[in-house]
Amino acid sequence: MSIKYKIEGYSNLQKDSRSGAIVNTNVSEYQLYMARRETRKSQADQIKNACREINSIKNELKEIRNLVLELVKK
Repeated sequence: MSIKYKIEGYSNLQKDSRSGAIVNTNVSEYQLYMARRETRKSQADQIKNACREINSIKNELKEIRNLVLELVKK
């Protein structure tokens, strides 16, 4: 069982005696952090999806270009 010690000068921070981790006990700050984290994750997912779509369009344009070149040669 770990004991949590208050950190001098910080009312919302405690140190876990077992792991040595600093723990923020302010629930509203934690919820705000989690909301920001989820927003960043969502934005990163949107960027990844946009990159995949762009790469797909590039490949399709290459295929179309090759088909047009074949038609022009004939």
